[in-house]
Amino acid sequence: MASNLFDLSDEVAVVVGGTGVLGGAMAVALASAGARVVVSGRSAERGAQRVHEIEAAGGAAVFVETDATDKESVLDMLEIATDTYGIPSVLVNAAGGNNPNVTASPEHPFSEISSEDWAANFELNVIGGALIPCQVIGAAMVEVGKGSIINIASTSAHLPLSRVVSYSAAKAAVLNLTQFLAREWAAANVRVNSISPGFFPAEQNLRLLFNPDGSTTPRAAAILGHTPMARFGEPDELAGAVVFLASPQASSFITGADLRVDGGFLSQTI
Repeated sequence: MASNLFDLSDEVAVVVGGTGVLGGAMAVALASAGARVVVSGRSAERGAQRVHEIEAAGGAAVFVETDATDKESVLDMLEIATDTYGIPSVLVNAAGGNNPNVTASPEHPFSEISSEDWAANFELNVIGGALIPCQVIGAAMVEVGKGSIINIASTSAHLPLSRVVSYSAAKAAVLNLTQFLAREWAAANVRVNSISPGFFPAEQNLRLLFNPDGSTTPRAAAILGHTPMARFGEPDELAGAVVFLASPQASSFITGADLRVDGGFLSQTI
């Protein structure tokens, strides 16, 4: 029945990075569709706030403090998730961000980016942002023969943006890993897809987009000028994409795909 396409009441969803602005919005969206949600992240305060928001709306959620770059921490989180709700059937990898020390600009040339800063961005966005959670939770999904993994990439994974050179490269690696796992795990009925958000004001980019007085920066103006919808995205506008890819009914034959939620940014030429 079409009315059941987006019903996630039989699903257990883990949102790694669920304490962030975008990850939190996706956690709320999955809970609103009926999933029991494990909010995974480093901030106990923000995790508790997100769980309270979900429960106040009638949903079910638990917070588990997790360092996604530490495999033992993710294994512990999986054990708690399984004991609480059962083996996860949905994994959203929303942890990530850009290290402000890793920029390529006239003030900080590419040749002067340290290997340590470069590695830190890959550690956050690839190792913790996809690799370890996929290894740990994806393996559990493969064992039971059911699952949907949603990695969060970026528009900069498709076309590298100025200044954020290693972030773009890291997100491109996330796209590549997504397609690799989609092929490897298709026979086990585990689908692996990604979402590439455009520009959504969040913790990591506020200072790049807005001046202290709230006005937009020249970089923000350039972004909006390149976005056909001429505005930034709102976190809630990721809800449909994540629920669609999580649903075993609505996206049952979709794997290895990247869903762009970018206001047309990657469609703009001249």
